[in-house]
Amino acid sequence: MAETKFDLFLTCDQGLRYQQNLKGRKIAILQLSTNDRTLLEKKAGQILAALETLKLGQYVELILEEGD
Repeated sequence: MAETKFDLFLTCDQGLRYQQNLKGRKIAILQLSTNDRTLLEKKAGQILAALETLKLGQYVELILEEGD
């Protein structure tokens, strides 16, 4: 349903690719490795950079780790 209204699905759901058939999807999907708000805020630049390169139909898992 999201594909009809949105170009991007951003999620922290680690099981998405196992629970859903993602083949043939038109929506871009960015899966973040954590839902830790503090870490997400620290890594906002990295997340935005990933979003800028994401293409329709692409599935990308972004691993976010403490450090830097």
